[in-house]
Amino acid sequence: MAAKLVLGKGLGALIADKAIEIEELPSSDEQSATHRRFRNVQTGEVGTIGLLPIAQIAPNPFQPRMDFDPEALKELKESIMQKGVVQPITVRRKPDGNGYELISGERRLRAATDAGFTEIPAYVLDVKTNRDMIEIALIENIQRKNLNPIEIARGYQRLADECGLTQEEIAQRVNKDRATVANFIRLLKLPPEIQESIRNESVSMGHARALLSVEDPESQLNLWKLIIEQQLSVRRVEEIANKINKQKKKSVKKKEGKSAPEKILDIAEAESALRNKLGTKVKIRRSKKGSGEIVIEYYGEEDLERILDIIVNSEP
Repeated sequence: MAAKLVLGKGLGALIADKAIEIEELPSSDEQSATHRRFRNVQTGEVGTIGLLPIAQIAPNPFQPRMDFDPEALKELKESIMQKGVVQPITVRRKPDGNGYELISGERRLRAATDAGFTEIPAYVLDVKTNRDMIEIALIENIQRKNLNPIEIARGYQRLADECGLTQEEIAQRVNKDRATVANFIRLLKLPPEIQESIRNESVSMGHARALLSVEDPESQLNLWKLIIEQQLSVRRVEEIANKINKQKKKSVKKKEGKSAPEKILDIAEAESALRNKLGTKVKIRRSKKGSGEIVIEYYGEEDLERILDIIVNSEP
């Protein structure tokens, strides 16, 4: 089945995505029969729009999307069969000139293929480097609003790692606050089990933010299990996270305030250590209040002098 693209209309009528502001550029008579030239006002990218054979379009090797909902693809296929492909996909010419490489629109491409289409409307951008390819693919997919939070987070992280963009630059590219970009990237610090729950939406972004306030991964996992088992609200998770953090601070302060002798909590171990050091029987008696006495046995004046010499002359 061939798709339809009414090139007699203005380009604005062909582009359903109102977030893309384009202006039409002059085309040759030969081009205008099958393709129209345009420029993306926001990005400055220049390209053409027209019908392309689906068989000539290769998958995007830098695809940021990990999850494709079969039910959503089925609904999209049915919509395409009724109305056609309303929003063109985006491609670039392959570096070797043989065919095209998908930049964004894999869901539309899959659904159109399943619907029996042999052609699909597409923007053909002049993208020469893989770095530019990655950046455009990530940004366009992120702006589609149908990625899950972990996919978005990994997209932002790839823009930083592979394209060398700062969080501020990423925020400008995707029209978000820098804090929003930072919060998404922080999700990647959570244990894999929790990230998977965010991907499948059994844990919300609100829950995730509360979990991130707990620094210890083990505590995060324990709290995450409670969320799953008891279906805790975000407010309740925040309350528990605050208690965990307060207990952690008290524990740290208590450890910092202890003197060296107080660190030995096992009386038997303390008696054994002193017996080995002094070479005689030692008994430690401690009261309920924590005070007490140490009883050291000796077996004559020479033995007493030996013990005193060990105690007095021991290195501090």
